[in-house]
Amino acid sequence: MKTSLLLPLAAFLLLAASLAQAQSPGQRLAQSACTQCHSFGKGEPNGVGPNLYGLLGKPAAASPGFTYSKQYLDAMKGKTWDRTLLDKWLADTQALAPGSTMAYFQDDPKKRAALIEYMQSLK
Repeated sequence: MKTSLLLPLAAFLLLAASLAQAQSPGQRLAQSACTQCHSFGKGEPNGVGPNLYGLLGKPAAASPGFTYSKQYLDAMKGKTWDRTLLDKWLADTQALAPGSTMAYFQDDPKKRAALIEYMQSLK
């Protein structure tokens, strides 16, 4: 009986390991640091923060159905999300939009680059 239980367990562990390896470093970072507030799938609802699917190339403060703070709207007016702006945002949200409701600081440029690569893939 023990052998019959080990095979399904081994198969499950192999599947879990292969799924974990399939994720990019940026996707793993986004899931650990961002999914508390943001969704990433096409058509998924906003959370505490806006859905980030297809962010790059879009005007800032343009997620349908999301209410942005006045501070964010004022600071981001006329800006379009590109790799440079997203890098600045991820480095220090409050430096880019002082007083906005989001506070995130990623001082590791490699982690920011990984997040940006992941965001770029969401099209």
